[in-house]
Amino acid sequence: MADAARISDPVQSPCIGVCTLGPNDLCIGCMRTSREIGDWLGYSEAERKRITAELPGRLEALFSM
Repeated sequence: MADAARISDPVQSPCIGVCTLGPNDLCIGCMRTSREIGDWLGYSEAERKRITAELPGRLEALFSM
């Protein structure tokens, strides 16, 4: 049986099913760029975590303009 401490949940896609790119190339649903959306399945867990961590800042920057 695998050691539970060594098993981690994969970073899930932040997609909420809106999937519409704005003029800034950010999806208005998840705040990822078109490239990040297209490449998501090929990213490592570390890359997914980095991108996911950036998303709240992107949303905040968008609404603070």
